[in-house]
Amino acid sequence: MPKVLIVDDEPNIRLLLERIIEDLDNSEVEVFIAEEGGKALKIIKEEKPELVFLDIMMPEINGYDVCNIVKNKLKLKDVYIVMLTAKGQEFDKQKGNEVGADIYMTKPFNPDEIAKKTVEVLGLVT
Repeated sequence: MPKVLIVDDEPNIRLLLERIIEDLDNSEVEVFIAEEGGKALKIIKEEKPELVFLDIMMPEINGYDVCNIVKNKLKLKDVYIVMLTAKGQEFDKQKGNEVGADIYMTKPFNPDEIAKKTVEVLGLVT
């Protein structure tokens, strides 16, 4: 069963992402939730999700640091990381690319884009 991790300190964003993924037709996806970077790293190490939706601005360990640890220190190249953030400046996108993010999406995001990316990355049949 494919695994997805949602990492965001905003409960409404976590809930929205979870609903989008759960609403995908005919798909069995296990969803994990983390509200901060430390918990996200623990889940990534233990569960090895195929897809991570990762907020940048979080307390303690931010999304850039989580992504850098996953991609460059742990060398988990097959964990696909979608950085989701309100920070849409070119500098922010550049930093996301530098730490190894696979794609960078700004908030507010289009739920259809989230669903499409989830289906694509996980190879789901909808």
